[in-house]
Formats: sequence, structure tokens, C-alpha cells
Amino acid sequence: MALSKPLISIVIPCFNQAKYLEETVKSALSSKYQPKEIIIVNDGSTDSSIEIAKGLEESHPEILLINQENSGVSRARNNGISHAKGKYILPLDGDDLISENYVPDAIQILENQSEVKVVYCEAVKFDEKGQKIWNLKPFSRNALARDNMIFVAGVYRKSDWKACDGYSEDMKMGREDWEFWIKMLKNGGEVVKLPYVGFFYRMTPGSKRKKTGTTQKKRERIAYLNAKHGDFFERELNGPLRFQRTWSKPYNTLLNWIGKL
Repeated sequence: MALSKPLISIVIPCFNQAKYLEETVKSALSSKYQPKEIIIVNDGSTDSSIEIAKGLEESHPEILLINQENSGVSRARNNGISHAKGKYILPLDGDDLISENYVPDAIQILENQSEVKVVYCEAVKFDEKGQKIWNLKPFSRNALARDNMIFVAGVYRKSDWKACDGYSEDMKMGREDWEFWIKMLKNGGEVVKLPYVGFFYRMTPGSKRKKTGTTQKKRERIAYLNAKHGDFFERELNGPLRFQRTWSKPYNTLLNWIGKL
């Protein structure tokens, strides 16, 4: 008798994404992997997201709908994952898409390689005008200290989410997925990137990435990361993360050298 495969929980936070939610959920339903559950977390939407989500829940027994007051995407992810029954987690924002082979290929790696904590893949950014390859740099802890190369929809074990206390709900200035990967990976764990496009990031006028790209948000973000993960940046960059992130290590190294003169 074949051994049963582990459950994956696909957690979809949704805030006013009625226009795209059904397409996102259908891409999750189309995954070739079984068994799976899909948890939609309605984060206080004021459009018709809740009605669409209820209809999807009624039509598909593997879908669970959770409603919460508007509290932000980190709390929505944590809320969904806390209800998840799966061994594995895939966070998927309410307007993005995945390919049908992404989940099965990711879980195969995670099941066979205990040292791997996260599996992701090549990705594209798209909108109504077309799509372009998302140039994701290779993973290393040193590179992760300067920038994030793992989009939010990486596949990982729920136990690792729990071990690093989930997504930081007090991080309100964007790129909370970057900080989550730092928490999970800074002290060890391998990362595998599948060699094909399996994730599709939708660019919209209201994309959070655009809203949190201001100079002020970047400064707030860097201050937050330094306060929370100073030991990590000290180890990887010889000092704090700087506003010009790629120059952090040479600048810190120079300052350290001058300080020893």
C-alpha cells in the first residue's frame, strides 16, 4: 500500500482583491498536488471579496474561509497558517498565480532533503500589458542580508514557521516576507530554486511593492531590520544594513578599518 502524502495548506490573504481572487484560487486548485487545503483569509475587505470567497468555499470542500478585521497581511498569513492542518505551507497573495507543477516539485524536494527549509522557483511579473522575467538573484545568507531574492510564495514546513514565530505583525513598512526569510534562514537551512517559472506576480496600480517603495518606507524598513537582526548583519556585512544596501559591507569594513588606525 502506498504511503499517504503530506497535506499542503495554501494560505491566501485577501484585501479588496475581488477582481482577481477567483483566478488566484483556481490556480491553486489546478495544482497537480494532492492532498491540499486552501485557506482564504479575508482581511476586512470592503469590496465583494467576501461574497466571492464564500461562493468558492461552498463550491469546493478543500477551501476554508476565515474572516478577520483589517489587520494587515502579516496577521492574515499568521491567522491562516495557525488554522492550517498541513505539514507544508504555501502563502499566496490574493492576486498572484502558481503553475500546476510548482507544489508537487517543491514538496518532493522538502520530503527528501531535510536540510532544505525553503523551495521557490523562477518567476515573472505581469499585468494587462504583458509579462517579464523577474530577475531573482541566487540565494546565499550574505545576499539575503542585502536584499530579498525569495518571493513571498515559497514552500516551507509549518514547523519552521512556528520555530521563528511567524510573520512579524509589527512590520508595517513593507517587505515583511524578506524579514520572515531572514528569521527562518539566518542561522541555517538550505534553499532550492526550481529551474522553471512557477510563480506569477501580478503588478497592479495598488501593489504593496509600489506603495512601500518610497524613501521614507525604505529608511523605516532598514531601521527595523537593523534593530531586530543586528547580529545577522554584523556577521554578514561587518555592521548594519545601510540605505545603499549593496555598499553596506564595503562601507562597514572601511569604517571598521579606520576605527583601528
